[in-house]
Amino acid sequence: MTMLVRNAALTGYLDLVRARKVDPLPLLRSVGLQAADLAVPNQWIAIDAAAQLLERSAVATGLEDFGIRLADSRKMTNLGPISVAAQGEPDLRGVLMLLGNYQHIRSEAISIRISEADDLAKVRIDFDLSPAVNSTHFSEMTVCALIRLIKFVVGNQWNPAYICFTHDAPATRIRHPKTLGKSIQFGDKFNGFVFLASDLDLPNRLFDTLFQSFAKEYIDTIASPRPVDDLDRVRELIETTLPTGRCSLQHVAKTLGVNRVTVYRLLTRSNTSFSAMVNSIRADLAQRYVTQHTRSLTDIAGLLGFSELSAFSRWFRSEFGSSPTVWRAERGNEARSKASENSTSTRVTSTSSVTASAPGVHVDHPDHVYVDSQAGGGERDRAGGSGCPRCGPRPPSGERHRGDSA
Repeated sequence: MTMLVRNAALTGYLDLVRARKVDPLPLLRSVGLQAADLAVPNQWIAIDAAAQLLERSAVATGLEDFGIRLADSRKMTNLGPISVAAQGEPDLRGVLMLLGNYQHIRSEAISIRISEADDLAKVRIDFDLSPAVNSTHFSEMTVCALIRLIKFVVGNQWNPAYICFTHDAPATRIRHPKTLGKSIQFGDKFNGFVFLASDLDLPNRLFDTLFQSFAKEYIDTIASPRPVDDLDRVRELIETTLPTGRCSLQHVAKTLGVNRVTVYRLLTRSNTSFSAMVNSIRADLAQRYVTQHTRSLTDIAGLLGFSELSAFSRWFRSEFGSSPTVWRAERGNEARSKASENSTSTRVTSTSSVTASAPGVHVDHPDHVYVDSQAGGGERDRAGGSGCPRCGPRPPSGERHRGDSA
């Protein structure tokens, strides 16, 4: 199965191709992608397809620097949650380590490694692509995008000592030195760049001291772990494609670079089926979404892949035994009841504490005081026991005080 990358890797692709008066749709279809694969944020696509798309688009547009131009459109926000967590790192070293440790959030097919030797630091980027796939423009795009990220962090004046690519030099290199500088080495042993190790201690311009304490906790909370096997990859693809309305066995198989039979056999070996997995994921998400009152049921239906609210309601009733409206109301009542119980328990505990510390305090009417020998002496009721001068004798245990409402 082919490895996957988030569609954010192709941010700006449609605009760049159309700016060259080229229709991107045939190019997308030629590698098994559709415009819809780029429209919904955070979708997984095959890295082989993405790399092939850039190669074919470079030919179609006549741009030998297609990957570099695509990297020029990158912003810090393209890194998603990593860009937010980066605000908690005080220097460039911390930002690069964060990126290396959480790169799997953005791509399971790209790894970033940082090393130091002889006063130099090296950033190496490896791609898990099929051997037959040309990665020239994908490599240039990724390396340039990372250099652009570093400039966001430490300032535009920063430049690496030299940049390395494993592929051969292009026929024309007008934009390469303009964007990357003159120190570019083609046909090298790795894709990446080298710079002074002391630069790792450069301050992060985005650093926020208030955010530092919980930045790591934030990204750990929202970062899904790297899929450990093919079944996890199928499950994640189902979850991310449900809102697109294109969640099907065929689409998942195509994204993974295999046929439907391969996915079918994988699920069979795991004692499940595609429809059963879809239903299970829908059920888990439905319970989470329906309890969120900020989401309308129509929106939830769309997020779960239903074209109409009525279809979602029928499915929900068959799954949970009630309509989503009733289910939401019941969960809301349960939450309010629990909150009320907690509040009552707190009041009772508080009252009991007061009574224990001041035995002369009237339990039902705290502003009244029982007068008896235990509470400082005074008037006693007709039965010889303690009483309340304002309400009368203390009632027997278990009965309400005179004057209390029923």
